[in-house]
Amino acid sequence: MHISEFQEMMHQLYFHRDSQRGVEGTFDWLVDEVKELGEALKLHDKKALEDEFADVIAWLASLANVLGIDLEKAALNKYAGKCPKCQQSPCQCTF
Repeated sequence: MHISEFQEMMHQLYFHRDSQRGVEGTFDWLVDEVKELGEALKLHDKKALEDEFADVIAWLASLANVLGIDLEKAALNKYAGKCPKCQQSPCQCTF
């Protein structure tokens, strides 16, 4: 499944509710799910991590849907096989 297919699935399942919730409400749900992912990282529980990663990507897709952003296109435009900062693959940026 491509990112665009997953995003379309989220659109079919949740867009009616997400659009009613709006950008801020949907963003708040995404932030809550990222926090839950952080909590799962501390537990070292693979099933919990898988669930929380799934929730984060689902809410990210939902937020993109509410804003009319094609998530796959945006990601591939920015990360077209190389680092967007140093333009190298693998990244050669110094931190």
